Amino acid sequence: MTGRVHSIESFGLVDGPGVRCVVFLKGCCLRCRYCHNPDTWAMDGGEEWEAETLFQKIYRFKPYWRNNGGITVSGGEALLQMDFVIELFEIAKRHGVHTALDTSGAPFRNSTEYLEKFQKLMSVTDLFILDIKEMNRERHMALTGQDNQNILELARYLSDHGKAMWIRHVLVPGITDSEEDLQALAGFLNTLKTVEKREILPYHTLGIYKWENLGLEYSLKEILSPTPQEVQRAEKIISATSE
Repeated sequence: MTGRVHSIESFGLVDGPGVRCVVFLKGCCLRCRYCHNPDTWAMDGGEEWEAETLFQKIYRFKPYWRNNGGITVSGGEALLQMDFVIELFEIAKRHGVHTALDTSGAPFRNSTEYLEKFQKLMSVTDLFILDIKEMNRERHMALTGQDNQNILELARYLSDHGKAMWIRHVLVPGITDSEEDLQALAGFLNTLKTVEKREILPYHTLGIYKWENLGLEYSLKEILSPTPQEVQRAEKIISATSE
């Protein structure tokens, strides 16, 4: 089994517990207006790796992981190359390595054929890091180009099957920071049983140059990053639990 890899980060500190080797795969079905890696959207390009060869490259960094680090596969959208991720994680688990998958959830489908494969993925994935970009369906479509219903279905499915989750939400002033939407997110998270962490990621513009290099128009140039106070406000809202 081979996969298309965009890049590898050997010392990741924010993509799961501990120090992690982060593999960024090619291909994404969303077109988020604030994406800082539009160069991962296309399925082609990058480097083609066999799962065993990639693992052996990654495994060299094991001394940095200590007791709670491991491997995180991100993107792009890692679920678009699910067969490859399954094989890579199967190898990792045979070596006792902690595995995490960073996903938008967009490719998830509630069909028998898809779920059979997805259950194999769940069996070798210790942690799912799920980005919930917007709770409101119409605003999600305006922000990403796609519906969010299957993303929410994925979160419910992971919860129902006892899989640990971290939930992330990118805070974009004037777009994803309304009290109504943040409270809706908090309410949804309170219905899930396996969320271990709720994170607010402040919007930034560090990826604009990639849009320009690709000849793409970046529509959020005028939006500033949220202030620490705005981030703290959002964190407080989404952390609120039901009585």
